[in-house]
Amino acid sequence: EKSYALIESGVYTFKVHPSASKPEIRDAVESIWGVEVLKVNTLNRSGKKRRTRGTNRVGQKPDTKRAVVTLAAGEIPLFEN
Repeated sequence: EKSYALIESGVYTFKVHPSASKPEIRDAVESIWGVEVLKVNTLNRSGKKRRTRGTNRVGQKPDTKRAVVTLAAGEIPLFEN
């Protein structure tokens, strides 16, 4: 996936609450992992439409918000060995 390739260059992708703002995301990442955040980009993704099998009604998966966080230096230990 594209986000896994970006981890090597210090760019991390998170799924965040839909009402979270960029300064809130920056403060949360800095306080949780103790790293310096260079910039935060956000994107809203609409949920896919799904059709049920038996009744053929159309439903929808929930909308999500993603944050792409670029670090100034250091790394986040997401995958522990």
